Amino acid sequence: MNESTSASSRAAGDAIEFQGEEERLGQAVALALRTLKDGIPYQHEMNDALVKMHLNSVQFAKNKGLSKQYVEHDISMMRPTLERIRASVLAGNDSELALHGIFDRTSCFYQLCLDLEVSPGRRRFTFPYSHVLAISRRIGQFDLTDAELHEIWLKPRLEGYGQVIGVRFNVSDIDAEGKVTVSLVR
Repeated sequence: MNESTSASSRAAGDAIEFQGEEERLGQAVALALRTLKDGIPYQHEMNDALVKMHLNSVQFAKNKGLSKQYVEHDISMMRPTLERIRASVLAGNDSELALHGIFDRTSCFYQLCLDLEVSPGRRRFTFPYSHVLAISRRIGQFDLTDAELHEIWLKPRLEGYGQVIGVRFNVSDIDAEGKVTVSLVR
């Protein structure tokens, strides 16, 4: 069974947990349909609200010359979660758990990134900001570029998470397919 099949099997298994929660599940599906149906002024994605919140915050920090401090603040706020991941890495003597804890088992990540390729020692995903950023730059809402956002926000943030956990991450540049790869440095 490959990782994609494995992820699909896990997702199918999760549906069983909704027994008795049909109304809540129906509301979630209705929200997804409304979001994906919204094509004015542009085709919306499921992660738009989260992406816009990140962009707004990063743009504010950039404008105020506080990008480094904003990343430090984010890492500080994430410290309790990162410390739990660190404990599991140390207990299992398995650095793969660092990637698992940040990417695989958190709705914060899979609500932000709509795809995730899982392989031993690495995670690969589409840079989540490009769609909204391109549209928002055209109307003057943000002036960040993908490369700049990657350099002042995503890359230092993920590298900082790794430091707290006690591992080292290599965060690639955005590749020709618009993807970022995060690998464990062994």
